[in-house]
Amino acid sequence: MAKYLLLKHYRGAPAAVNDVPMAEWTQDEISDHVQYMNDFAGRLEKTGEFVDGQALAPEGAWVRYDGEGRPPVTDGPFAETKDLIAGWMVIDVDSYERAVELAGELSAAPGAGGKPIHEWLELRPFLSAPPTITE
Repeated sequence: MAKYLLLKHYRGAPAAVNDVPMAEWTQDEISDHVQYMNDFAGRLEKTGEFVDGQALAPEGAWVRYDGEGRPPVTDGPFAETKDLIAGWMVIDVDSYERAVELAGELSAAPGAGGKPIHEWLELRPFLSAPPTITE
């Protein structure tokens, strides 16, 4: 089994087919979208392929270490950045092909007008071993 991270973007990904921002959806459209995501996760829980997932608020900040005895430095909120993560899901599947299949299915979650979004999802494998350095 291999773990993959599926990232949903508020912005920063290529435009979806049904590219209406969620802020313009009706409450029913939002509810249907969330239900699709929950049903998808529930189905993967039954097959043992779901690990975890969460939606993220658009607010946030960049944080970094600033030296011994000093408080962390923050820069934010980061609303002006071009890339903003809306949520994530971790899956544990038998193959890359299965990860692609599931990402494609999740991409079809309904959006405005109840039509599939066909959004681009970022698919990232977990690093399973440190890279080998050869000289």
